[in-house]
Amino acid sequence: MVVQPVHRSVPEKVFEQIAADVLSGQMRPGEALPSERRLAEAFGVSRPAVREGIKRLSAASLVEVRHGGVTTVRDFRRHGSLDLLPRLLFRDGGLDPAVFRSILETRLRIGPKVAELAAERHEPELAELLDGSLRLLEADQDHLEWHRDTLAFWDHVVDGTGSIVFRLMYNAFRAAYEPALAALGATMTAGATHRDAYRKLAAAIRAGDPAAAKRAAHDALELANAALIGALDRREDRR
Repeated sequence: MVVQPVHRSVPEKVFEQIAADVLSGQMRPGEALPSERRLAEAFGVSRPAVREGIKRLSAASLVEVRHGGVTTVRDFRRHGSLDLLPRLLFRDGGLDPAVFRSILETRLRIGPKVAELAAERHEPELAELLDGSLRLLEADQDHLEWHRDTLAFWDHVVDGTGSIVFRLMYNAFRAAYEPALAALGATMTAGATHRDAYRKLAAAIRAGDPAAAKRAAHDALELANAALIGALDRREDRR
């Protein structure tokens, strides 16, 4: 394990450096961290700062503090939560293409089910909220801004399900997805917007037609995914 001195007693810095080593695989599951004293010396911080950083790592399921004070790395793939997505997506200062593709693949599977449930439960106020989002999407001229505004549309759809689980999943997804959009902005093309697909989706939810909403959501997300994967590929080709 290679650490860089931290010039302030900030637990966040300790957390960030160790988390990066765990998520990159540089530190493997079961591997023991150096003692609190040795970490404090290596980072150049106080032992309380190290202790607090390790508490944060433990709360994120990245390490396990065992009896006797030994701290070992946990397998984040088995024990971590969706809160790790933003850290996994941006590593070593860049966007991880495999993680981003996984995010797109997952939303293509889950999004239609979310839309289906929202249509099934179609609350009266949801239609008005979706119409407001559609007006924003119609007015957007910038393709990157358009993709950002689709997130507000999906915010309303997710809330329309009445499911706290879908809501929390979406929060984690959005926390990773939104910065990824900014990273891909330079390679997005003018044809990356699909307004008609969102019109159909809103109409199906408004009509309380779960089957149509499911189909329309799949179509809208498939088109968006194709545009984003194209932007990702162009970004990789430039490197």
